[in-house]
Amino acid sequence: MWDPVAYLSFADHRSRPFHELVARIGAHSPRRVVDLGCGPGNLTRTLVARWPDAVVTAFDSSPEMVAAAREHGVDARVADVADWTPSDDTDVVVTNAVLQWVEGHPDLLRKWVGALPSGAWLGVQVPGNFDGPSHALTRELVASSWPELTGLMRVDPVLDAAGYADVLGDAAEVDAWETTYLQRLTGPDAVLEWISGTALRPVRAALDDAAWAEFRAALAPRLRAAYPRRADGATWFPFRRIFAVARVR
Repeated sequence: MWDPVAYLSFADHRSRPFHELVARIGAHSPRRVVDLGCGPGNLTRTLVARWPDAVVTAFDSSPEMVAAAREHGVDARVADVADWTPSDDTDVVVTNAVLQWVEGHPDLLRKWVGALPSGAWLGVQVPGNFDGPSHALTRELVASSWPELTGLMRVDPVLDAAGYADVLGDAAEVDAWETTYLQRLTGPDAVLEWISGTALRPVRAALDDAAWAEFRAALAPRLRAAYPRRADGATWFPFRRIFAVARVR
């Protein structure tokens, strides 16, 4: 289950890659704009503001997120991104920090660019920090103490920038790049709180409240050692992101 409140607690850090992705989409007067994996809808509203004459629709697999998006005034619906197919008037598609959860998503991207009309834009952003200490330490803890959770923390679910360029390049002009943000997090166990809202979601779903508290208590000191808190209370958290923007030929 996605928790919109936990997700939005880091809204500034989570929204920056979205804005940098959308800034590279050069559509002027799109007919339909689709946000795949809209989350709580706070960022979808910026698409409405940028393209006020477009029909903006949004989808997310989480009923909780869709409910939050609707409270933000977004036309959001519950749907699995893997089942979505573009309509003939879809001129912009944005999928931000979603496809890392979707097995086989490179094939989805090929299908989408093959179905989108000529001139349509597709913007993709995924996290690329799966080799970072936050994820590696979690996998180590699972392997040593919670083997029943093995497989919930995937090792390498995304491509690099060149990989996405290859996937999209047969049908579109592609701009692909990577950025590592040095995020300044605050508060005790800041990295644990950050990944609890995203990467640890499958772990949380598999554990009851007592086991989840035990898991967090075991993981917290490992993360503190890997990401030491500064005297001013801040924690530096490097976070790699991978982007691709494609314009269909």
